[in-house]
Amino acid sequence: MILHRLIFGAAAVCLALMPCQAAETASVTVTAPIGAVAGQSQGTLHVFKGIPYAQPPVGEARWKPPIPMPHWSGVRPAAAFGPACFQPESKLANVYAGEPMPMSEDCLTLNVWSPADASNAPVFVWIHGGALTTGSSREPLYDGAKLAAHGMVVVSVNFRLGVLGWLAHPELSKESPLGISGNYGMLDQIEALRWVQRNIAAFGGNPANVTIAGESSGGLNVMYLMASPEARGLFAKAIAESAYMISTPELKAAKYGVPSAEDAGVALGAALKAPTIAALRAMDARTLASAAPAAKFAPFGAIDGHLLPRQLVDVFDRGEQAPVPLLTGFNSGEIRSLRMLAAVAPATEAEYETIIRYRYHEYADAFLRLYPKSRMQESIWAATRDSLYGWTAERLARKQAMRGVPSYLYYFDHGYPAADDAGLHAFHASELPYVFGNLDRTGPQWPKIPATAQEARMSDAMMGYWSSFARSGKPQAAGEADWPTYGPNTAYMAFKDVPAPSVHLLPGMFEFNEAVVCRRRASNQGWNWNVGMWASDLGTQSGGCP
Repeated sequence: MILHRLIFGAAAVCLALMPCQAAETASVTVTAPIGAVAGQSQGTLHVFKGIPYAQPPVGEARWKPPIPMPHWSGVRPAAAFGPACFQPESKLANVYAGEPMPMSEDCLTLNVWSPADASNAPVFVWIHGGALTTGSSREPLYDGAKLAAHGMVVVSVNFRLGVLGWLAHPELSKESPLGISGNYGMLDQIEALRWVQRNIAAFGGNPANVTIAGESSGGLNVMYLMASPEARGLFAKAIAESAYMISTPELKAAKYGVPSAEDAGVALGAALKAPTIAALRAMDARTLASAAPAAKFAPFGAIDGHLLPRQLVDVFDRGEQAPVPLLTGFNSGEIRSLRMLAAVAPATEAEYETIIRYRYHEYADAFLRLYPKSRMQESIWAATRDSLYGWTAERLARKQAMRGVPSYLYYFDHGYPAADDAGLHAFHASELPYVFGNLDRTGPQWPKIPATAQEARMSDAMMGYWSSFARSGKPQAAGEADWPTYGPNTAYMAFKDVPAPSVHLLPGMFEFNEAVVCRRRASNQGWNWNVGMWASDLGTQSGGCP
């Protein structure tokens, strides 16, 4: 299923918190190994938009690994964002809705914001969210100017989405020298990171100090890259915001309650009356991008033994992930804006308890302590939040600490009047305007963030922590509390009214969800939205689980 759709407004606006007449621009040219590009000088920043990092994946190149762009002669203009990758057009009037974006299958571009005097600066590579189905690096919320002003080179990346980015199929596997298919969106990200390694020094960046960062499915992609041998050495640090370490289809075998990724591709072709890859390649890309989700195609990474060698939980259990410092966390109100992911409360508390006891067996008492029947709807939202995002964040922090590298955990519980009045306290993605410093660049349905000193302080703090982590591997912010590393006392940073360190986040949450996931793994059940009122029978066979 589609987790969510992060499509923010795409109207052109001046840099956040600056009057439009102050955003004076002039042309600036950088000559990189790939070729010369002409961007814009905006005050103390140089901005380059729409730089192609791979050739267009069209025609016979659809569903093939990206082909790097060859060196070009002359000067390529880089003053306008490239189009978004094809995706379904949003018709939902929700908090994430925005203006329509130009779209194309020729979409493999990236953008660079660099301090004018940058030299050997840390590099921050942003991977947008959108359930692997929607989103774009051109969204105003992701404008990198404010982060770049903290001394970083900021890069944001487009990559193939939905069926165009994640289709697996036996015919595609047969075409591949490795006998695999799917994961094309991930291959795009890897190629973009290789582009960074080859070219970013020309923009003032240090290719040995690259941080990958993403939110929601962007965080999922960060985990994919941490797990992939093909991405090893392309980044030095990682940030995963509201990531979800859910079960993922195997390429060739049905497992964990879902068909193989190849079988899902065959089923999609049949549903679209395009039973061969030739027929699917002949389809119009815009039509295909909309028809696939309507036919219940859900994009995920495929466990292919090469790009993704095994399930994420197994990679991190075995300590096979990239040994890089990590900053990770989640929001208290994740599900308040994603209510389609959680069940509606039943009519009575007794019915709630009966369902939970039926589905969770000996774990029911622990579930009901964490998510009591006395506040059913809040408990349902919290159970879904924790099974997807809370458990993932703490698991990532724990596994990186066990890997012997620093990890930092956060809990974003910050609200403001418009969001709280709408019942959206600390909702999914609500930390992003603060991280990017773009408090006034949210979409039209996003609760308006007030222009107050308190909100500016929170944003300054988060930009400080994120940028210093990218610089040195240690999150620090001027005038704010020190952020303790995650360790035996399970320390974390709480972002509420002001940043405040604490310990023992949501006691019992991680242990409960870890035990449930272990049981599901042992009994070949998926661990994704299989939670609470919607959970399948957990069973009683422990298979060695606690």
